[in-house]
Amino acid sequence: MAKVCELCAKTAQPGNKYKRRGQIKRTGGAGSKILGKTLRRFYPNLQRVKVNDNGTIRRAHVCVSCIQKGKVTKA
Repeated sequence: MAKVCELCAKTAQPGNKYKRRGQIKRTGGAGSKILGKTLRRFYPNLQRVKVNDNGTIRRAHVCVSCIQKGKVTKA
């Protein structure tokens, strides 16, 4: 299964994960320092939904933002 929305073709986005150390300034520390950055991927929130597609009912992987916008007619 590819992690892609079938309506809007939303796929994984690249991003970073930061490793931090130290107490933050607003709680009385000297500030948090970044020790390392690691590449990671942010995946879309896909749900498997029954979709009414021109009279035929089938299952599709659709992101939650498309469901909330009303782009899907559920069966």
